[in-house]
Amino acid sequence: MRPVGSKYLLEEPIGRGATGTVWRARQRETAGAEAAVAGQPGETVAIKVLKEELANDADVVMRFLRERSVLLRLTHPNIVRTRDLVVEGDLLALVMDLVEGPDLHHYLRQNGPFSPVAASLLTAQIADALAASHTDGVVHRDLKPANVLLKDDGDQLHPMLTDFGIARLADSPGLTRTHEFVGTPAYVAPESAEGRPQTSAVDIYGAGILLYELVTGRPPFAGGTALEVLHRHLSEEPRRPSSVPEPLWTVMERCLRKEPDERPSAVNLARALRTVASGIGVHANSAQVNAAMGVGALLAPDPSPTAVPGEPGAADPTQVLPSGAGSYDPAAATSVMPTNAPGAPAGAADRTSVMPVGPGGPGGPDAGPRPEDPHPWQNQLRAARDRNEQTQVQYLDPSQDPLRRRPQRPQGQQPPPPQQQRQRQQRSPQPYPPQQAHPPQQQRYAPPPQQQQRYAPPQQPPPQPPAPRQPRQRGANPMRIPGLGCLKGCLFTLVLLFVAGWLVWELTPLQDWIGEGQSYWNAIKDTFNTVSDWVTELGGSDAGSTSGTTSGSTGSN
Repeated sequence: MRPVGSKYLLEEPIGRGATGTVWRARQRETAGAEAAVAGQPGETVAIKVLKEELANDADVVMRFLRERSVLLRLTHPNIVRTRDLVVEGDLLALVMDLVEGPDLHHYLRQNGPFSPVAASLLTAQIADALAASHTDGVVHRDLKPANVLLKDDGDQLHPMLTDFGIARLADSPGLTRTHEFVGTPAYVAPESAEGRPQTSAVDIYGAGILLYELVTGRPPFAGGTALEVLHRHLSEEPRRPSSVPEPLWTVMERCLRKEPDERPSAVNLARALRTVASGIGVHANSAQVNAAMGVGALLAPDPSPTAVPGEPGAADPTQVLPSGAGSYDPAAATSVMPTNAPGAPAGAADRTSVMPVGPGGPGGPDAGPRPEDPHPWQNQLRAARDRNEQTQVQYLDPSQDPLRRRPQRPQGQQPPPPQQQRQRQQRSPQPYPPQQAHPPQQQRYAPPPQQQQRYAPPQQPPPQPPAPRQPRQRGANPMRIPGLGCLKGCLFTLVLLFVAGWLVWELTPLQDWIGEGQSYWNAIKDTFNTVSDWVTELGGSDAGSTSGTTSGSTGSN
């Protein structure tokens, strides 16, 4: 838990936006008269802590303090009440009522679009909140479903508009430029995108886009980039979806006019939406239907819209110059302050006065801050920044870990011989790479090196040597049998011999030789003689046939 001021404690973050983080917080003690709601100890609240770039901007801080009374007096049943504002060092926070429920953006993504009647009634309540804020001179300028919280009242959802005044706080010279705007591109009005003077009509344009998204599930203008979306806001007209009734489309089309003078006021918008809701329902009578069809007559523009200051400080009250300011001449010579030094010439400047030294001497407790000491405001900023910093996780070299580092050997003891060290390393493998030798020190652990940065950049882990390749095991519990490989070879050889013998027995005349009772060599000799006789007979038959042919031919001649 982190304290904010002296009265609140942050517990856990519940949301994060473009301007800050929303925390669930608890009140430690009753707030003073400066808060709009005193509260009770132990009460749960919501605190929005603005981003550091906002808190560090002097103009934002001054605007924060100047509009404190405006934000605290802004109360309405459909507006999340601002209870207190906290300024502590470089921390700016808004203390608000805690609304238990989702925002409209997440509810729409989870449950789908609303019916036309439900969307009309819900947007009418948001228009009531806008009417109340415009009466107090506050323009929201960032109306979107994410800034509408849905409070569960048991039988229905009660919309609560939040983040009032955040856009005005963020609109400072240090954070915005002439070509930038405050708001979300999908919901920004054309005059805001072009940099023209803005009025309360920008909220009416945002209400029209919100109503369109509630019925269809998407905004009317979308694109791949912010510039494409802004271009469509400036050049395209919205198209009527098939699910939108004609009276409701009349309200949408009037709210989405490019010219702000043609848009209705927030009061007229709320009245028109309720008229449309009663005329398009299933139980509407003829009079209600006719009133809904003529809703265009109720959408009259605001005759005196609330203006948004074009520059920081433009909405401040007029400052009265001191008396005699009319005789001031900017071209006159620079006046010289009279001197009070004794013996000084006329017209000489006064000497620099020295503050008296306190009773403790030049360095005593009452001597005041010295020139080289930091300003108390800087000390407060540093303390607040230290509280905001989060713990950084980075790689820690095992050799620098004081819980795992081996203590340095005292100077009196001599290291063991290298052979004994090698044997010891072989017996007990080290889980980390060996450390480099350090010179003997009197301290048990070496002090950390001095660094300019508070947190060192994350270091790359040292490369680990590749692990030895383990032999592949066939089973979980391998059993080795001596001589099993030799037995397998013998069995395989016997099988080969058996198959070879069977093939020889079946494919050769071995069976005939054995049946005749001849020996192996006699069988081979007989086979050779048989082949020789067959060759001889074959040669003799060829010669006889040749001679017969020759004699026949001679006789014929």
